[in-house]
Amino acid sequence: MVQKREEAIDLLKKYVKAENLIKHCIATAAIMKELAKELNEDETKWELIGILHDIDYEIVNGDMSKHGLVGYEILKENGISDDIAEVVKTHNHTLFGNYEKPAEIALQAADSVSGLVIACALVKKGKISDVTPKTVKKKFKEKSFAAGCDRNRIREIEKLGIELPRFYEIAIRGLINVKDELGLE
Repeated sequence: MVQKREEAIDLLKKYVKAENLIKHCIATAAIMKELAKELNEDETKWELIGILHDIDYEIVNGDMSKHGLVGYEILKENGISDDIAEVVKTHNHTLFGNYEKPAEIALQAADSVSGLVIACALVKKGKISDVTPKTVKKKFKEKSFAAGCDRNRIREIEKLGIELPRFYEIAIRGLINVKDELGLE
């Protein structure tokens, strides 16, 4: 039974080999953990959701008709609780949508904002500590910058009563906490 961050990362690495995808999951998890603090939710659970959310991505080879569904099966086979496995299953916004549970909404936003904030850090020579909410706000408006980061999914965070500038602040703080693992300064 996976109950700790290290155990979740070990499980992720059993199924995911690409270093950039592992880093994406760690980044998403760091933001999820900070959001949990902000919203008085279970930090450990939300961090585990972030780590495990793309556990099946390589196995399904990016097939969005299977992504999340296969992840759910992997998690259940490995004894992961339903409250974590369900959020992983439904996070694929091409199959599911209209998120109402806080963890589901948070994952949508964290999954997309992680790439945007990291791209901002890369522009600043990898120095995440030089990224400000103002930087992210400016780059958010540039549709061609980090084009793969779905701005509508980032805006989902507003459903939880968190305005975008505050969310950027939370995301930056989360990523600073794992900067060494992400190869950032």
